[in-house]
Amino acid sequence: MSPDSYKIPREVTRVTSALEKGGFEAYLVGGCVRDLLLGKTPKDWDVTTNAHPDQIQELFEETFYTNEYGTVGVVNEDVDDKTLKVIEVTPYRKEGTYSDGRRPDDVEFGVSLEEDLARRDFTVNAIALDTHKGHVVDPYKGQEDIEARLLRAVGNPNERFQEDALRMLRAIRLGAELGFGVEQETFVALAHNAVLLGKISKERIRDELTRTIMSPRPMEALLHMKHTGLLPHVLPDLLRGEDIEQNQAHSFPVMEHLLRALQHAADKDWPLEVRLAALFHDISKPECRRKSDKTGDWTFYGHEVVGSRVTRKALENLKYPKHIVEKVVKMVRWHMFFSDPDKITLAAVRRMVSNVGQDNIWDLLNVRRCDRIGSGKPKEQPFRFRKYASMVEEALRDPISVAMLSIDGARIMEVTRETPGPRVGYILHALLEDVLDEPKRNTVEYLEKRAVELHNLSDDELAALGKQGKSRSEGEDAKIVEDLRKKHHVR
Repeated sequence: MSPDSYKIPREVTRVTSALEKGGFEAYLVGGCVRDLLLGKTPKDWDVTTNAHPDQIQELFEETFYTNEYGTVGVVNEDVDDKTLKVIEVTPYRKEGTYSDGRRPDDVEFGVSLEEDLARRDFTVNAIALDTHKGHVVDPYKGQEDIEARLLRAVGNPNERFQEDALRMLRAIRLGAELGFGVEQETFVALAHNAVLLGKISKERIRDELTRTIMSPRPMEALLHMKHTGLLPHVLPDLLRGEDIEQNQAHSFPVMEHLLRALQHAADKDWPLEVRLAALFHDISKPECRRKSDKTGDWTFYGHEVVGSRVTRKALENLKYPKHIVEKVVKMVRWHMFFSDPDKITLAAVRRMVSNVGQDNIWDLLNVRRCDRIGSGKPKEQPFRFRKYASMVEEALRDPISVAMLSIDGARIMEVTRETPGPRVGYILHALLEDVLDEPKRNTVEYLEKRAVELHNLSDDELAALGKQGKSRSEGEDAKIVEDLRKKHHVR
């Protein structure tokens, strides 16, 4: 084919041209070639060459070289496209043994293109392209596997996975991203070598898991992980829900329900935090399952509280950033909000928004949509759910946090002569309880008057009032939920 057929950006050909003019070979290689052959736009561009790192750097004005594998980043300053900002150029290399199952003990530069391709993971990634002649180098018939939509290891799959165990997760992830199956011998090798994943760092596992979850087919991918024995090294808590039957409100066992909920989030193209919360929201149903003496059906009281703790531990173990952990944990903790329009109060909705945060409330509702579809329900938004959403919109216009009160700690200290300390916080939270019940009370006049009344209470009385208010509101909401769950024999 003509080089023009592949629509390679000039920023890329500028790099390959400079290498060739310098007397070196230069080929596109790996995932970008695979994507070009699939008619996709590559997310990054990788060049391989027989030039050594110092020789590469001599040919370009701005480069950086920070790794032991010889990869040089060639910087294109005059472009905004992130995929073209840095073009990675790596010398042909031949790798030594992988004694730790993670990285080669030594790397040899300057070998042939064929030897470089031989060290790669899958045949679809072991294809090189001459950007100027349009010539494809494909010694392992990767083009045939692309046509057949198959992932096949280069050479002996056991050797490839023993060299770098992360390649096993990469096989699952690429299949989910591309819609490819895994060739039989390669699939068998996944199961044979699954235990080696224990050698891989949590950060590398997390990155592959994230890309898998963000793919179009995460449910299928996680099932492949289960069938090959990889899942215990990635998401062991998920396995506890396998074959755990639920109550009449659910059509599927816990694990399948969670996978279906995750898949719905993917179908909707919702963000990572929603997908993770969908995957974890019922993670602790197995340990919270009890048989009701009255109905003979299963109950799962408190699973959202226990599940939020399990979720935190799992995500922290995978080294997810704190802001992701906190958001997902909140959504798991509060996913059991009740949405019966005949029973729920606007004050309860305000408290829910306060619990989960304004920035998270709509994502929480999306998690609940995933929960419904994952349960086998035909509609993600029945009338009562839409009604609840409208109440959320109404509640968002009212104060739902201390920060939204018409009075702050400084003003409280002015009107009450309180000194800085915990009493000011007690007063603020007591005022918020008043306003959650009746938003019209959120006026400077009312709050200042009420603050003076609260100031006159002793420390114990003031602290008890705040705790009493919280206990009352939570108790009332819990009683409503408990009564309704018993009535409808659900959750």
